[in-house]
Amino acid sequence: MQPSNWNCPFLAHHLTLAIPIIAGILLFFVLSCLLQTSFTDPGILPRATPSEAAALEKQIDSSGNSTYRPPPRTKEVMINGQMVKLKYCFTCKMFRPPRTSHCSVCDNCVERFDHHCPWVGNCVGKRNYRFFYAFILSLSFLTSFIFACVITHLTLRSQGGTLLDTLKETPASVLELVICFFSIWSILGLSGFHTYLVASNLTTNEDIKGSWSSKKSPENSTNPYSHKSVVANCCAVLCGPLPPSLIDRRGFVQPDTLLPSPTKNEEPTCGAKPDSSMVGGHS
Repeated sequence: MQPSNWNCPFLAHHLTLAIPIIAGILLFFVLSCLLQTSFTDPGILPRATPSEAAALEKQIDSSGNSTYRPPPRTKEVMINGQMVKLKYCFTCKMFRPPRTSHCSVCDNCVERFDHHCPWVGNCVGKRNYRFFYAFILSLSFLTSFIFACVITHLTLRSQGGTLLDTLKETPASVLELVICFFSIWSILGLSGFHTYLVASNLTTNEDIKGSWSSKKSPENSTNPYSHKSVVANCCAVLCGPLPPSLIDRRGFVQPDTLLPSPTKNEEPTCGAKPDSSMVGGHS
């Protein structure tokens, strides 16, 4: 296949050298935002230590009863004049801060949890959402730019003959055209959806659950985190200072505390490994 059959050499020769330069800049920006999204801590909250978890349960169960009682699942806090419920995470042994959710894939509580993105292999949260938004936005520009370049290439080449002959001579351009045509709509739709979330200071998790929907909770139908302005919301989400990571990467992992083995009158919990003395046979 001759080099002139490819989009970039043909357009650079017949139009301007700015086309490959712009494509290279967009590609570099897309890849850099993708890597930042993938390798940045999304805002993982460290789990409570056994002593912290015991102190919290003791603080909740202040009745002095020695029998174990699970802590309540929620407690209420006031945010901007609106009551917000905080849920207790039985995995991390703590009350989740506002807008925090436990990711079932990463098995961690993430601040301002948006969603878990399998394409970047990471959660999208408080510390990497701006990189994710820049990634999908730049990817939209890159896909649209490639789509426009392919159409321009085919249009210019078909001026000296028929369009069918041009498609036969440039199968790579036809493949690019098909891929861009079917992918550009989903990418542009995703960018538009997250632009709406940024302008409203919402997360995907809150939007899907309808946390501030009047149908779900008429008394709490106003988003308490919104600054009542599109510009202020965009600045708060994308331009605010990046909070420091709470993960101690050089710290030692503390072993989990061992639960007491069930007595003869107690049944083992679901998923627990039975004791060898309870299985038929002697040790």
